[in-house]
Amino acid sequence: MLYYLFDYLDKLDIPGAGVFQYISFRAGMAAFVSLLITIMFGKRLINYLRKKQVGEDIRDLGLEGQIQKKGTPTMGGLIIIAAILVPTLLFAKLDNVYVILLIVATCWLGLIGFLDDYIKVFKKNKEGLAGRFKIVGQVGLGLIVGLVLYFNDAVVVREVKPSSLASIEINDLQQDEVAIDFNDVKSTKTTVPFLKNNELDYSKVLPFIPAEYTWVIYIVVVILIVTFISNGANITDGIDGLAAGTSAIIGLSLAILAYLSGRIDFSSYLNIMYIPNLAELVIFCTAFVGACLGFLWYNAYPAQVFMGDTGSLTLGGIIAVLALAVRKELLLPLLCGIFVIENLSVIIQVSYFKYTKKKYGEGRRIFLMSPLHHHYQKKQIHEAKIVSRFWIVGILLAIITLATLKLR
Repeated sequence: MLYYLFDYLDKLDIPGAGVFQYISFRAGMAAFVSLLITIMFGKRLINYLRKKQVGEDIRDLGLEGQIQKKGTPTMGGLIIIAAILVPTLLFAKLDNVYVILLIVATCWLGLIGFLDDYIKVFKKNKEGLAGRFKIVGQVGLGLIVGLVLYFNDAVVVREVKPSSLASIEINDLQQDEVAIDFNDVKSTKTTVPFLKNNELDYSKVLPFIPAEYTWVIYIVVVILIVTFISNGANITDGIDGLAAGTSAIIGLSLAILAYLSGRIDFSSYLNIMYIPNLAELVIFCTAFVGACLGFLWYNAYPAQVFMGDTGSLTLGGIIAVLALAVRKELLLPLLCGIFVIENLSVIIQVSYFKYTKKKYGEGRRIFLMSPLHHHYQKKQIHEAKIVSRFWIVGILLAIITLATLKLR
């Protein structure tokens, strides 16, 4: 909203109003305001949740420190959602299809997570929202995201003639104003890491399916990614600061990828797809990172509040939709390695237990406990150390992900 106000003021030649035209300035302001919201209003939310006795009813898993955490306020994801949406609404262009899509994803999964937490806390049902309803919600979001990214006319790849960039200097204010020869095309391509010609066209994934049905393949892929990553973030949210810190690292990486893909000069230099209007997502990304870091102010060990499913499902879904918008979804197994391994540890544990129970009459386990972070807790490693080490792994994975832009 402020963007449009200052755009109007700039046309009136008000000194300084033009600074709001720069993505870098608005991204910095979004991060600052997001941090401010979480830190300033986080304590008030915690006190309100404590007053309403919105506490976490923790099941005894025999882990150290669990007793002390009982009754810690949950549903703190509400402050994360607010800290993402408010700066985005203030500083982003609200007619941008990518921004609108991310706002919808945030509200959609935030509502699903809120219902889950509400049932757990107020209805005293430890299982929360039935799993089938969560899946329906995630599939519904995947369907919306897939249809918009595939069919919306504003979602295009801009093919630019290299000769037209030779003598042009571009900044983040001029992305759609420079005189270049280009062609906007509806593309079903995405980026494949580590390959020289690193683009995969969904229309060629299954050659026996006619091209006009490519949208079906694409939407199935989108649904799987949204469901898997949002559940991965949900599972990762098991110890203080793990999900929020990991999400901040991933969000910052996606902000960089969005900025590079949304600039003509950088995308040309790196030989990656130039996606017009995508750079506007940097404002959303920095608000996302600011919200995660601000939440850590109260969620770092020992946590004063838990994000609950309200936060964790939302964070995972946002990351999935961001990666799809940037056309880097095939980098998610690397970038979101923490989420992936946490998810896989549960799948492996449950599958192996069922297999051995059927074969030997008694269930056996590979990990001391799943998800993986509980395995290390069972090995008597302090949870603060586990979180720190997972963050370090997350940073290394983010660096490798960004390096794939040149390592082919």
